[in-house]
Amino acid sequence: MVKHGVVQVFEGRRVFENLTAEENLIAGAHSRSNYAEVRTSIERVYDSFPALKERRHQAAGYLSGGEQQMLVIGRALMSNPKVILLDEPSLGLAPMVIEEIFGVIQRLKDEQQLTVLLVEQNAALALDIADHGYVMENGRIVLEGPAESLRQNSDIKEFYLGLNEAGARKSYRETKHYRRRKRWLS
Repeated sequence: MVKHGVVQVFEGRRVFENLTAEENLIAGAHSRSNYAEVRTSIERVYDSFPALKERRHQAAGYLSGGEQQMLVIGRALMSNPKVILLDEPSLGLAPMVIEEIFGVIQRLKDEQQLTVLLVEQNAALALDIADHGYVMENGRIVLEGPAESLRQNSDIKEFYLGLNEAGARKSYRETKHYRRRKRWLS
């Protein structure tokens, strides 16, 4: 699949803990044979994630969670993919790190025409970079459409974005005690 241009970044930041950050990146280029292209790809990953360049000789197991997430995305990019599947890239990360990672994903999508299939529970974040979205409940697609259309959907606003009818944030108490109507499942 990698040779066909499809890569996946699994949930949970699966780095090769005993390899350095740079060795992890090189492992991502296993399907490529041109050393000059591999070096160019490594530099491109370092341009996207400068923290990795600083930590390139450090064992990946000692990187922070955010750095590990950057590393696994960078490792996926080493194969020069056409499609990247990302499973919960924001899981367990600090807001500033999430912002940096999603900025890179958006830039790759826009500048390199990379197709991104993103599975993300943070609906606001996902809809910010998506062109099209799907809402799944209990393994079924219950709603789909252009991201802007989903962002304006009243059920999406209430159930996933925590907004009331007027578009203002709901209080924690309101969010905690609402009863989901699930109109789309009827």
